[in-house]
Amino acid sequence: MLGVGHDVVDVAAFSEQLREPGSRFRALFSTRELRQAAARAKVKHDDEAAHLAVRWAGKEAVLKAWCEALADRPNPYTLDDFPWGQIEILDDSRSRPRVVLADVCEARLRESLGADFPALRWHVSLTHDGPIASAVVLLVG
Repeated sequence: MLGVGHDVVDVAAFSEQLREPGSRFRALFSTRELRQAAARAKVKHDDEAAHLAVRWAGKEAVLKAWCEALADRPNPYTLDDFPWGQIEILDDSRSRPRVVLADVCEARLRESLGADFPALRWHVSLTHDGPIASAVVLLVG
């Protein structure tokens, strides 16, 4: 295991951020993430914000796992320029969550680790219950 990340999101506060006039928070999600969150909300008869909040927790957990994996090496990103939209938290065909990095982001990850890991793998667990969304992410090499 190279790194572990965990994040918790307050769903109500997150929902408020999404609804704020002029908010560009939605732009931090890919089209596929937005589509999947809307579809899940429709099937579950609940608010789309809960499904986006748990994906946001997943993205933040990816950042934390990546940072831990770097150990003493410099982080290639700051919080302000982290490529949130290039890191997707998507469901596979069996509704299991997975981390999907854009090619340029994947290359930056490998470069930042400074070593050759032929089989980097992400493991992600997502949950939301009532007012809380949470994610745990492992980066394994």
